[in-house]
Amino acid sequence: MGVALVTGSSRGLGRTIARRLARDGFAVAVNGLHDDPDLKAAAEAVLAEGGRAAAFAADVTDRRAVGELVDAVTALLGPISVLVVNATGPQPDVPLSDVDWPAHLGQLDFFVRSPVLLGHAVLPGMRARGYGRIVHIDSEVADRPPPGRSAYATAKAAQVGLARAWARELAPDGITVNSVAPGFVPVERHADVPEAERAAYLADVPAGRLGTPEDVAAAVSFFASEGAGFITGQRLLVDGGRALG
Repeated sequence: MGVALVTGSSRGLGRTIARRLARDGFAVAVNGLHDDPDLKAAAEAVLAEGGRAAAFAADVTDRRAVGELVDAVTALLGPISVLVVNATGPQPDVPLSDVDWPAHLGQLDFFVRSPVLLGHAVLPGMRARGYGRIVHIDSEVADRPPPGRSAYATAKAAQVGLARAWARELAPDGITVNSVAPGFVPVERHADVPEAERAAYLADVPAGRLGTPEDVAAAVSFFASEGAGFITGQRLLVDGGRALG
């Protein structure tokens, strides 16, 4: 099946995506920061299920680290055929009056700078082989920005534009670029969301339930597959129909 690099995959949504791609037959490069205590365990969990995986510590917002990451993955597992751009950082709720330019740059580092650095690092190999899959994980907040998240929503909207631009330019090379936009999906960082907030969200979801990391991973699995080779520049909302409201 090839090799899949999933950034920010030591925990939460990224970890579930990595496990799903391993079950699909990919050798998975699990990524997290050097001081991430969950990184090794995430790779070991894939191995315990019979998959192929290895842990790679790297800050994917740093140019040199990204180059070293791609070289290390290629040397150990093989050429990268699937890149899942999932890494994220803190997403504080901050009133608009307190959001300065450094706050915007902090979000753009994860959702624009990191995808650009990673893309540039994997593209030579993908182009040489005439095959590649790049899958962005963005968010419904690009369409439905909540109060207090202006820097995050702005960066996510920029990521959507980046993915579409790359899809147009890379299609002739046999490389697809698509996005998966999760709605509210409880993972670790959502564990303390008040019940009232969950109920309010559910009132907007025709499907009548919250999404799960597995729902998102299934969408990524499709875009990463050979069967999705004639699909590019698309953005799939995994939100239980909330966008219909």
